[in-house]
Amino acid sequence: MSKTTQKGRVYLVGAGPGAAGLLTLRGAEALREADVVIYDALVNRSLLHLAPVSARLIFGGKRASQHAIPQDQLNQMLVDLAGEGKRVVRLKGGDPYIFGRGGEEIAHLAKAKIDFEVVPGVSSFSAAPAFAGIPLTHRDHSSGFVVITGYEDPDKPAPAVDWSAVANAPGTKIVFMGVKQIAQIADSLVGAGMAKKTPVAMIRWGTTGRQETITGTLANIAAVCEKSEFKPPAIIVIGEVVRLRDQLNWFEKRPLLGQRIVVTRAREQAGSLVEPFSRLGAEVLELPMIRTVAPADHESLIDAIAGLNAYQWLVFTSANGVDWFFRHFFKAFEDVRDIGGARIAAVGPATAARLRSYHLKVDVMPEKFAGAEVARAINDYESIENLSICLLRAEKAGAELPRELEAAGGIVDDIPVYRTVAEEEDRTGAGAQLCEHGAEWITFTSPSTVEHFHARFDLPGLLKKFPGLRIASIGPETTKALSTLKIEAAAEAREHTNEGLVAALSRAARRR
Repeated sequence: MSKTTQKGRVYLVGAGPGAAGLLTLRGAEALREADVVIYDALVNRSLLHLAPVSARLIFGGKRASQHAIPQDQLNQMLVDLAGEGKRVVRLKGGDPYIFGRGGEEIAHLAKAKIDFEVVPGVSSFSAAPAFAGIPLTHRDHSSGFVVITGYEDPDKPAPAVDWSAVANAPGTKIVFMGVKQIAQIADSLVGAGMAKKTPVAMIRWGTTGRQETITGTLANIAAVCEKSEFKPPAIIVIGEVVRLRDQLNWFEKRPLLGQRIVVTRAREQAGSLVEPFSRLGAEVLELPMIRTVAPADHESLIDAIAGLNAYQWLVFTSANGVDWFFRHFFKAFEDVRDIGGARIAAVGPATAARLRSYHLKVDVMPEKFAGAEVARAINDYESIENLSICLLRAEKAGAELPRELEAAGGIVDDIPVYRTVAEEEDRTGAGAQLCEHGAEWITFTSPSTVEHFHARFDLPGLLKKFPGLRIASIGPETTKALSTLKIEAAAEAREHTNEGLVAALSRAARRR
């Protein structure tokens, strides 16, 4: 059944409080099957990468009273898209049934007889305090909690929140959307009998790399909030459990908290940088600058694969090169043993690991990625003189490696197995976010990422606009590309891998 004729359905999915890893497995499944995703402002936009490339992405968020799409229009859009047979994911921050108007949207679908599924999400009312070191319940301090909103529909004839009842309810109080009303809320609770010395915490951008927490008491929290220029979105926690924060705070001790890091690597490989940076507390912007495609010259690759038995060495310079080679190889052969008896050299541990994933032994791996080092490593294994060497790498790669191999006496066929092209699409808006707010770091993993980033954003101009912005490079070839722009890398990986890049940036951030 085609997508245009199948029965449509809407999935109301809670995206969680901000950290991408807190999306539920069912939420991820729904995103992977989506034809359309309508997402809100507080959604971590890296989650949009889970949707198929063909999926239509629509921003349906709001800030204060400004709505990208008025609510009644959005409700009807869900009905119309599902009526066209689309699988629509309505992606909302936190849990969609907790102060998220999810109930209103689903009621509209039910009235229109549209199939729907609700996928609950991790709510910020529990997640943000947990990331700030505050348990909502504790045997010595609180046996329950109350969750309320500090902002209500101004058209209501009377407020629904009875602050006197809230004050007299036992346990912890959690307030959504109360930053602007914190003085009034504190006064109302004190006026209803709560002690002025009751501890209060306000947690902004909870669970993300921008998390910020301030603390005080009902007597002074409004002044603390004003002095620190604390802004929404935030969760307010009121109660004795806040005293545990000094002992239980864990997330805000992570070394890269507050650091916004731009990852420019191709989307397929970006996860190996995004995940470790996120685990260290950073806010990560995925802004891929390149994507890999088949080489323009197919003939030389076809000839090389047909004549693999003529080579004594196969040399791979990247994990991408390995994958693209075998993508072509398995179109001609069904068995990896047909690769022949050539010895294999890998430039770097990531390349070697990818070759081992194909159950191939790596005979030589130089410690450094430099043409002379590769040639020397192979020559140390056996004399290169008169050996046939097949160099399998990117189109338009540097000339140093084949030159050094030939200088050592090798007969080199430089075969392109893929090429890199500029990634021009920015589905998540990371580029606009970078240009508007800047970042602490931009990471580059190849000369081509530098080249394409500069062509798109004017790297020296961006550094001038944001003086605190620094550059991290994966290795000397990438650093050399930066130097042509008269830009110095503040961090360069000692081991030219993703892990080495993360370590180098972390060391530089600590020194700063």
